[in-house]
Amino acid sequence: MRAVACVVVCALALGGCGLFRDPPPSEYPSQEVYAEDTTLGARDVFEVRVFRHDEMSGTYSVSDEGTINFPEIGVVEVIGRTPAEIEREIQTRLADGYLVNPSVSVLVKEYKSKTVSILGQVRKPTTIPYVASLSIVDAISQAGGFTPMARKNAVKVTRSELPEGGGAAKTMSFTVPVESIANGKAKTFYLRTGDTVFVPERWY
Repeated sequence: MRAVACVVVCALALGGCGLFRDPPPSEYPSQEVYAEDTTLGARDVFEVRVFRHDEMSGTYSVSDEGTINFPEIGVVEVIGRTPAEIEREIQTRLADGYLVNPSVSVLVKEYKSKTVSILGQVRKPTTIPYVASLSIVDAISQAGGFTPMARKNAVKVTRSELPEGGGAAKTMSFTVPVESIANGKAKTFYLRTGDTVFVPERWY
């Protein structure tokens, strides 16, 4: 019986170890930022700077109606628009009788309308605000890092995307080798607004 048990253990150790191998990573995109992910939503916070006009510069929170009230020019529609689009509108309207050749910049400070969820084997499962160029390594760090039981190279990311031509959203899933990314052995995976990151538990 002892001999049989030894044979079984050896077989599991040699042949069965494949059960514990990490799955191959997905072919995943390496694009850092998508323009549609940078649009402003209700309660998002951003800063407007008007060069050499500190009295017009300031921090704004998008109202539930999707607007801000800007000095001199009044109500500006910002919801659903990118920072670059907002810059152009404010600049154009200031140039229409208020300033000569105004230079305007818009910097998003916090996306309260856009989030990313980090679940599973992390120390503090949570939902965090989306920021442009958010890598999966940074997101997991914000969730306290991996637990000792985390399967670090088998992290699942679920993403919902609208097709370019319109229609129903498409759900995609990626297997991401986060430990390899952190060690510089795989390309960085950048998260998009609405992504869900799930860190599975290892079996051994």
